[in-house]
Amino acid sequence: MRIETIHYDSGRGWSLPSFPDMDSDTTLLLVFGSAKEIEANVPLEELFTAYPRAHILGCSTAGEILGATISDDSLVVAVCRFSHTSLRSTAVPIENAQDSFLAGEQIAKELAAADLRGVLVLSDGTNVNGSELVRGLNSILPANVVVTGGLAGDGDRFQKTWVIHQRNAVSRHVSAVGFYGDHVVIGHGSKGGWDIFGPERLVTRSLGNVLFEIDGQPALDLYKKYLGDLATGLPANALLFPLSLRRGSGDEARLVRTILAIDEKAGSMTFAGDIPQGSLVQFMRANFDRLVDGAMEAAQLAKAHQKHVGPTLAIAISCVGRRLVLADRAEDEVEAVAEVLPENTHVVGFYSYGELSPYASGRCELHNQTMTLTTLSEP
Repeated sequence: MRIETIHYDSGRGWSLPSFPDMDSDTTLLLVFGSAKEIEANVPLEELFTAYPRAHILGCSTAGEILGATISDDSLVVAVCRFSHTSLRSTAVPIENAQDSFLAGEQIAKELAAADLRGVLVLSDGTNVNGSELVRGLNSILPANVVVTGGLAGDGDRFQKTWVIHQRNAVSRHVSAVGFYGDHVVIGHGSKGGWDIFGPERLVTRSLGNVLFEIDGQPALDLYKKYLGDLATGLPANALLFPLSLRRGSGDEARLVRTILAIDEKAGSMTFAGDIPQGSLVQFMRANFDRLVDGAMEAAQLAKAHQKHVGPTLAIAISCVGRRLVLADRAEDEVEAVAEVLPENTHVVGFYSYGELSPYASGRCELHNQTMTLTTLSEP
């Protein structure tokens, strides 16, 4: 297994004088970049021309991660040629959030096989219900297939996102690559680090990812009460105060949900994933040190899956909300990840509108406001 990483920005061009000679049917090309650079298309064409046989997966971002650094208005690329692992890639269109389950189901059907070991998914970030996308994937794929990935970003604009499909940047699509055979080792880890405050409350009325009532009260009114003066900055300030969600009192797994929009007239809030009626929620707020510690814990979880020392590709997908909260300290979390992962690990990734990963083990879930890591290696 061989891995190389490359960086591009319009001012300096590519970070290498020539592309690594690694094209093959078992080469994975990961491309994460700003909407501006993806729309420009010229650097993408250069890249695609150099790797005509490779499987290509990529998306627009809210910031690019390479090693322990974060950049904007750039492209970061990982070229990974597997020695003993087969790859298969696919993509499906998604017109709106109502198509999310069917999109996940179709992706899973197209990639399903007896020797499938993992799936990496990148989705449009503004026209999808991530919970339903994951539910569609899980409805077809067996529990032993590791599913991870993320939702594309568009900086802090939330207007239009892109994924790469058939060597073109397209919106309203979900793309994925499957990893096949017994040699590939896939690790994963996902952690948040937000502080919970206030009592746990019951979701008394919701529909999919729209929350109407908590404890019989209009959800938006209650949320504004907790935010106080910060409520005037909604919905942007909602990134600073996500919700903790668990499906019932006996469920130890807590998911984080980010608010995407508010409806003053209906008193409702729309989230990046489902808020099931009857579930339990609590308000959360940022704690800088705990956010960085959360990234470190995610790296420790991913590292625990690696049973050998060798070249490893680590795909880091962190939420745009974390970046906005951490601001100048955002690189602290990617530095923490780089410090934990073993030597000979190549880190590439992006800031997203949602993260896909098992909670700690088991089935994939949609996460918000987490650092999520996927590691790929061959013994």
